[in-house]
Amino acid sequence: MHTAGVGDRPGTSAGAPLPRFALGPVALVALVQSAVLTLLSGRYGFHRDELYFLAAGDRPAWGYVDQPPLTPLLAEAATALFGDTPGGLRVPATLAGAALVVVAALVARELGGGRTAQLLAAAATAASTFVLVIAHMVSTTTFDTLLWAVLGLLTLRLLRTGDGRWWVAIGAAAGVALANKWLVLLLLGAFAVALPLAGQARALRTGWLLAGIGVAAALATPLVVWQFAHDFPMLTVAGGISEDDGAENRILFVPMQLVYLSPVLVPVWLAGFVRLWRDPAVRWARVLPVAYLVLCAALLVLGGKPYYAIPLLVLLTAAGAEPVVRWLTAGRRAARRALATGLAVVCVVTSALVALPVLPPPALDGPVLAMNKEQGEQVGWPELARTVAAVWERVPEADRATSVIFTRNYGQAGAVERFGPAFGLPGPYSGHMSYADWGPPPDERTGWVLTVGPPPAAFTGCAVVAVHDSGLGVDNEEHGTPIALCEGTTASWSRIWPGLRHFY
Repeated sequence: MHTAGVGDRPGTSAGAPLPRFALGPVALVALVQSAVLTLLSGRYGFHRDELYFLAAGDRPAWGYVDQPPLTPLLAEAATALFGDTPGGLRVPATLAGAALVVVAALVARELGGGRTAQLLAAAATAASTFVLVIAHMVSTTTFDTLLWAVLGLLTLRLLRTGDGRWWVAIGAAAGVALANKWLVLLLLGAFAVALPLAGQARALRTGWLLAGIGVAAALATPLVVWQFAHDFPMLTVAGGISEDDGAENRILFVPMQLVYLSPVLVPVWLAGFVRLWRDPAVRWARVLPVAYLVLCAALLVLGGKPYYAIPLLVLLTAAGAEPVVRWLTAGRRAARRALATGLAVVCVVTSALVALPVLPPPALDGPVLAMNKEQGEQVGWPELARTVAAVWERVPEADRATSVIFTRNYGQAGAVERFGPAFGLPGPYSGHMSYADWGPPPDERTGWVLTVGPPPAAFTGCAVVAVHDSGLGVDNEEHGTPIALCEGTTASWSRIWPGLRHFY
């Protein structure tokens, strides 16, 4: 078996034997990343989305209005196995980050990269800002990024070997991805368009493709049935994202492609793009850059979020590892390695500051929150519940059994549900996302209504009695949230509830 050495131009033509997998170095990178993530996993607290996943996991279903069931179920399983803490919840995210590092190295190997190229692909992935963000906390994007990378790896294996049986594995991975986020349909569509454009239409002319589609369909059938029974809320949510943020997403799309992984890594994934486009030895893998362009075009048309395309940039970064290794070992090695070392340090430091809770909360305001607002969304939720409890104390004790806590978004509801019992608070209600499906309050709840956020028009006799300040010095989304007491509602809860529902 040929093993590409440092500086070799590896034999990467379709069907060529692969280099040996650099198990030890890649495993070491994954272990270091996992150790750092584990040490920092409980530094701040739950993210608003994590609170929502915990609430959804307590109410298992085949779907929720804004997502399939996989992430909430993983959140529920993680807290049951590892503890109801941020650190316990985030074990699956840490493992997903480590798995993504391994997949990136395997992609580099699939394209003929030797030991050093595989190590570089793993290290670049582990140190990238976007990967650290999604591996630090549980989100649908955490598992989506991993599953997209797996689909990319399997597609490369299919094209390199010409063995149509890999369609079955691709179908299984797609089915699991559909259980996590419907967004994978965009990736599958991009690959379907890119294969013939990249000269690989023959990969579609096999009965194994139908077998793969069958496997994916079988796994996704319960999810589609749930969507059908609930009037396909995923389309409503997707339409709301495009309508609300579409223009901003289009304006920021190209700049964010340059910064999400790290500006330092732009030359690496550009090298991967050019390599797959030009190098005859890996022309069979040209589907990756073509799929990336197709996906970007689709996202620009639809107004999708810029980070939706980042998983393919992870794969292009892995593809760029081998030419970067050759550049480092050709002429003026000392100078080039010194430059690469300096850039690597910049990448690691900036990624850690932006993605991980290494700073005290007051230091987040400014550049950090501007680059990654998710840091601020992990701070202040117990304090919000405490503020709500102080207002709840104003409700006469005799009226509390018939009174309601209503929140404007699922983060607020999740915080009251998770931390409220310690302050004697009842369970919250909200019209946001799937919380609307878990309401309304019983019609006999005709007492006071405590609202977290501006009171809706359906509430009467409202007065703001507090403005939330966590006291932690973080200007996040909930800082300055008004909390009001309302005397009642304009009609019964069952009548006003449809008007209180909102998806964004």
